[in-house]
Amino acid sequence: MTALMKRIFMASGKYKGRIALAFVFSFLKGLLKNMPIALGFFVLAAFYNGTATTELCIRIGIALIVIILLQILFQNIADRLQSAAGYLLFADKRMELGAHLRKMPMGYFTEGNIGKISSVLSTDMVFIEENCMTVLADMMNYIFSQIIMLAFLFFFNPWIGIAGVVVTFMILLLGRGLKKEAMEDSAIRQEQLGILTDAVLDFTEGIGIIKSYNMLGEKSKTLTDSFKEVCRTSIEFEENHTPWQRGLNLIYSLGVTAVIALSAFLYFKGTMDTPYMIGIMLFVFDLFGPLKALYGQSARLTVMNSCMDRIEEVFAQKELPDNGVRTIPESTSGPQVQFENVSFAYGEKNVLNNISFSLEKNKMLALVGPSGGGKSTIASLLARFWDIKSGKILVRGQDVRDVPLSNLMDHISMVFQRVYLFQDTIYNNIIMGRPTAGRDEVIEAAKKARCYDFIMALPDGFETIVGEGGASLSGGEQQRISIARCILKDALIVILDEATASVDADNESYIQQAISELCKGKTLLVIAHRLNTIRHADKILVISDGKIAEQGTHEELMHTGGIYKHFVTARENSRGWSRNRGCFCQNSSA
Repeated sequence: MTALMKRIFMASGKYKGRIALAFVFSFLKGLLKNMPIALGFFVLAAFYNGTATTELCIRIGIALIVIILLQILFQNIADRLQSAAGYLLFADKRMELGAHLRKMPMGYFTEGNIGKISSVLSTDMVFIEENCMTVLADMMNYIFSQIIMLAFLFFFNPWIGIAGVVVTFMILLLGRGLKKEAMEDSAIRQEQLGILTDAVLDFTEGIGIIKSYNMLGEKSKTLTDSFKEVCRTSIEFEENHTPWQRGLNLIYSLGVTAVIALSAFLYFKGTMDTPYMIGIMLFVFDLFGPLKALYGQSARLTVMNSCMDRIEEVFAQKELPDNGVRTIPESTSGPQVQFENVSFAYGEKNVLNNISFSLEKNKMLALVGPSGGGKSTIASLLARFWDIKSGKILVRGQDVRDVPLSNLMDHISMVFQRVYLFQDTIYNNIIMGRPTAGRDEVIEAAKKARCYDFIMALPDGFETIVGEGGASLSGGEQQRISIARCILKDALIVILDEATASVDADNESYIQQAISELCKGKTLLVIAHRLNTIRHADKILVISDGKIAEQGTHEELMHTGGIYKHFVTARENSRGWSRNRGCFCQNSSA
């Protein structure tokens, strides 16, 4: 039990001093808690011996009042120190977690860990700060009080003191079994809560698809089963915990009975005086009360231990190194982007194998190929969402691992199919591209992105609050705001993940115009889903099975007759090849 308390104390960081001071005041309170019993013993002894006086009773009465007031004061101070420390500590921990997650590779967020992170934030940290930090000093108080109780027993009679120590040892022995059982069940219980959080997130994020395919019953059953499993594990936790508590209660009762019986035996044998017998009877029924209270809190502490395990597991995840000291030059005579024998793997699964290519200034490089071939991975590696397994990725001659992430991202803008807008004003969502920009620059960026008109038609214009994820806007409107953000950023390298692939025809023309503005004078890396949009690319790479299967211009690849031509022919046969539509950014100077 003390090991669990020590663990959270060691994790308290700069708030250790506050908690240690709370222990001091809790100890003083525990010391004073037993003083009324001691004073009561002296009063009874005085009456029994005929030495009681009015002055003595008044002094005892004043002492009792002072003791009670001091207990209140010490408890108040301890509560303020420890509870405030808990909230301050986990306020800092949440900020630390945010900073830690910011440095994590993007792969961590695509491996089912979102539910774990949400559970750590909303369950584990909340549980510790609300249920454990507020009672930590009290737990120490129980330990101090039990030691004082045993000291009293030795004061009355050594044999009774030894009996108290034996019973205490039995309680501690049984308590070890209680802790072990609770630790195992707590880990299962908290893990199940994480699974439930993941299931809830999965259900709410996919509710549109679930309804459209009439899968409410099936998915609701999955969610319901998760709730039932949490209920089952919680009940099982209590059921497994109860026999141990019952055993402890039995030992408490037998221990009190044994002390009373031994005291009576010694009294009738004449080896214990009447005042001492009366003194023992005054507090014998509270003799093991501190230990009872301590183990009554054991469930909290074991759950806390599991919470700490899960919190530390997230913090233990390896961050993406960000200790580069070089900077990307503002200009270079060589290629803007170079991949040199780049290989990459998600865990043990190889995704890219020896990818090499270069991208010159003001040129457009398009990536095409079957789904899962590695196109998006190449773009993500350029932005250093992950670190490569081998090889080099150079931006203007600098290895992306040798420059700070902030410096790298200053030179790259990204427009993806899936847009995320924050629950904030439209203005603040756009100015994220360059926080130092003036209002006129934000408005100009909105005009270039073809979103100024619909923004001004909103109730509060640029100050309109968009829903979380941009839920209050159409997909095309969200996309244009994200493009305005990139235009304002004005980075020289632009990564496009076919922004028009999943929008309606009305929005598509606006988005094509917006992207044309974004692409002016830029170096482009385009992930293409609609092959007609990259017909005029300076170079096309066909990515298949993690390798460059083909490369060249549209005309060269059509003449070669391979995977690319097969894609084009398949599109012509299925939907028709819209040659008259052209490209949203035929080249970087369009």
